[in-house]
Amino acid sequence: MMRSSVVLGLDFGGTKIAAAVGELSGQRLGATTVDSLPEAGAEAAMARGLSAARALLADVAPGRELAAVGAATLGIPYDDRVELAPTFPGWGELAFGQLVREAFPGVPVRLGTDVKAAAAAELRWGALAGCDPGIYLNLGTGLAAAIVAGGTVISGAHGASGEIGYNLRTAADVWIDPAERTILEDLVSGQALEVTGSARLGRRVTAADVFASPQPDAAALTDEFNRELAMHVANLAIAIDPVRIVVGGGLVGSWDRIAPELRRALDAAVPYPPELMVARFPSDAPLVGALALGVEAAGLVPTMQDIEY
Repeated sequence: MMRSSVVLGLDFGGTKIAAAVGELSGQRLGATTVDSLPEAGAEAAMARGLSAARALLADVAPGRELAAVGAATLGIPYDDRVELAPTFPGWGELAFGQLVREAFPGVPVRLGTDVKAAAAAELRWGALAGCDPGIYLNLGTGLAAAIVAGGTVISGAHGASGEIGYNLRTAADVWIDPAERTILEDLVSGQALEVTGSARLGRRVTAADVFASPQPDAAALTDEFNRELAMHVANLAIAIDPVRIVVGGGLVGSWDRIAPELRRALDAAVPYPPELMVARFPSDAPLVGALALGVEAAGLVPTMQDIEY
């Protein structure tokens, strides 16, 4: 008796790389994660992720045909490069799509950004279902948002809609190239908080450590982080007038230190303050979205009851 095919979802992030194998219905069979280790180089990270994915396939779907692959990544992926991925040195030079296709020859592959894949997962099966419009805010290694409207995730003319990490911070930034100024992501992101926190506290710390620390320097840093984040999210909400903003990414682990200030800013500044909540898939929405990309690449449409596992 022939066994049915499976699909593979890959999520390449700045901190970890995740893979999931699912049935053609989208039902998850297994998942695994490995550290990205950006200090070891982009090529090594890609190889590590692909190797982990092949091992997962052999473990949870031995002998079964791979029908398609969905691959999400930080930045904007193409077959020969990844654009707008400054937080991961060397990632932009990778032939991203080509490497995924070479790892699984002859298998259909669909690429997507991690944040837009996460937003699609939340729109279909999570906290953005029925929200028109809505905003998915990713607080992770980097910073980005995704806008959903009319039942879809807005891509933009170049796939860069919602890349708020490049926002101007002050009037002095106007007419200045991003490479010559401090972009928002340089101050408001998990990586930025880790770098600045380590410098100010005199020891290596994570973003979560900074939020949890009782030291005055840490408190001042988190206040700066929250204030700047709140300003840009409030401005985005004023422009979009969303029903709801949902938040995912690694910094959701410090949500109790972020949410009150963000809520206060939205209530004070936005004419019609939106709802604010943690995403249904706070830590793995990009992986859920990548698995859905794989199902779609196989020529199927995943259903809510199957994909949400």
